[in-house]
Amino acid sequence: MSQKNLNNINSFRSVCFITTVAVFLLILIGGIVRSTGAGMGCPDWPKCFGSWVPPTSEDQLPTNYPEIYVTKRVEKNERFASLLTTLGFDHLAEEIRNDESILVQEPFNATKTWIEYINRLAGAIIGLLIILTLIYSFRLKSVDPKIMWLSILSLVLVLFQGWLGSIVVSTNLLQWMISVHMIVALFMVCLLLYIYHLSGRYANKTKRADLPIEISTKYRWILGLGILLMVVQIILGTQVREQIDVIAGNAAYLNRSSWIGELGLTYYIHRTYSLVILGLHLFIGYKLFPFRERNNKMSNHYVLLMSLFVAVILSGTIMAYFGIPAFIQPVHLFLGSLIIGFQYFIWLELGQSEKDPINIALS
Repeated sequence: MSQKNLNNINSFRSVCFITTVAVFLLILIGGIVRSTGAGMGCPDWPKCFGSWVPPTSEDQLPTNYPEIYVTKRVEKNERFASLLTTLGFDHLAEEIRNDESILVQEPFNATKTWIEYINRLAGAIIGLLIILTLIYSFRLKSVDPKIMWLSILSLVLVLFQGWLGSIVVSTNLLQWMISVHMIVALFMVCLLLYIYHLSGRYANKTKRADLPIEISTKYRWILGLGILLMVVQIILGTQVREQIDVIAGNAAYLNRSSWIGELGLTYYIHRTYSLVILGLHLFIGYKLFPFRERNNKMSNHYVLLMSLFVAVILSGTIMAYFGIPAFIQPVHLFLGSLIIGFQYFIWLELGQSEKDPINIALS
């Protein structure tokens, strides 16, 4: 490979890595928005109270601002409901049309407004980084056009995510829409990790697993199962979080220590299920441990993965026994998203073998 192409790959990987880290940080910021109840700090989108720079006082708003933004949301939701009907989701469309909470406008709160505004600024920065990633990917078209097309897909995905964010606001934080918003964010992370991994193979910076093919194949399948289980765990977690949001809203975000006692069966499944997933990954680590010298980098990644599992269980325990501290909620979500990222990246590393066409071409 020419030095020019190698330099282009290295530059692309640097930008792609920064973008991936930024998406993880955006997930953390999103968790802070939810834990502080600031999701409706800006009642419209993409502007905030009709301005690119949000107000700092209610005096800066018209006296009838609640009616103004409720009307706008109702109009937007009707268009969204019509789209759902066209796609065959009649039940969801009716749920949106009949949701009276959409007609409720939260009173202005400067702190919540600026928390949500910072979240949107971070989202805008992500969009710029995705565009920059795409620009750098054009230089790799001759190396592997798939890198460019996947970068284009990442831009489409971030635009779709932005549109979803507007729907989350217009539906007044409809719970299942928040969950979809989170799942799309995780898919975006995995897409960026795949692009980063793929470009590293051409730069010869992603070492193959160097495991017996039957070992790498077998435990890659098992790790793939672990990823699916973790996705289910994330969905369960979002359902628990949805219950907490309802309980918190009913309690005016007071008496946090009583919230756990009001959670239902989903919470107990979520809590126990985490131990099952941990056990599966301990088993995988135990089986791969004898081969650790063949790829120290992948082994280190797996150690970090297991550390994240311990940390996320510890954060869940703190929430359960210490009244769901507000600062732990976004940390718990952030750790869960990091686990998905590390699982997927190790899964990609296990897919590297001596029979890989790229490895053959580079050897």
